Amino acid sequence: MKAWIAFWNILHKDITTYYLKPPNISWGIIFPFAWTLMFYLRSQSTLDIRSLLPGVMALSILFGTTSMLAVTLTFERKSRSFERLLLAPIDLSLLMLAKTTGAILFGIINAFIPVIFACFMTDLSGIDWPKALLSVFFISVTSTFLGLFISVAAKEIFEAQTFSNFFRFPMIFLCGLFMPINELPLILRPLTYLFPLTYGTDLLKSAIHGDSLIPTWVSFLALTGFSLALFLVSTDNIKQKWIY
Repeated sequence: MKAWIAFWNILHKDITTYYLKPPNISWGIIFPFAWTLMFYLRSQSTLDIRSLLPGVMALSILFGTTSMLAVTLTFERKSRSFERLLLAPIDLSLLMLAKTTGAILFGIINAFIPVIFACFMTDLSGIDWPKALLSVFFISVTSTFLGLFISVAAKEIFEAQTFSNFFRFPMIFLCGLFMPINELPLILRPLTYLFPLTYGTDLLKSAIHGDSLIPTWVSFLALTGFSLALFLVSTDNIKQKWIY
């Protein structure tokens, strides 16, 4: 019981200290809005808007979670405030779950900002909302743990952001966000399945307009595997690099 009280206190502190600050709130709204506006203004029909929605949602989650986690963890490590948390009588895995839950929630909220805009521009009837929500949750979890993995390897905030771009920008072009995987060059197609966002985007496409390349159970299994692997590797790196 005391461990979960500590979990809530850490999560509450992060939300009030980082995520509810006006710059982060405005950034969380403006970034998805910018992506939404950029792609939607280029759309010439209702079908185009709906087909772009999965990619914009996934991209909003990816950039929102990785950017925020890179700032929070790297900043706390540099200021040594994270070291005080490591002294607390709480399991390291639960501690890192508390530190990442805020980013997961931030990513989920980011995902539905483009949906709000799309509601005013196209008909969203027929969407499998439970599947879409579950897909958004899994994308947010895997993206957050990817951000955790990157942040653990960085010492400065700018390093974490730079490392993040090595993963994020290839995902934009290789994960089927806006260009179908079937249209990629044959030599690049195997690479798409090395990124968790490929499976999350495919789930969103299946939920929103019924177009799926990968079986649903395979996508959920892959996202679960990526999440566990990234989290376990990250916590192991923290034990080796951050705990002396």
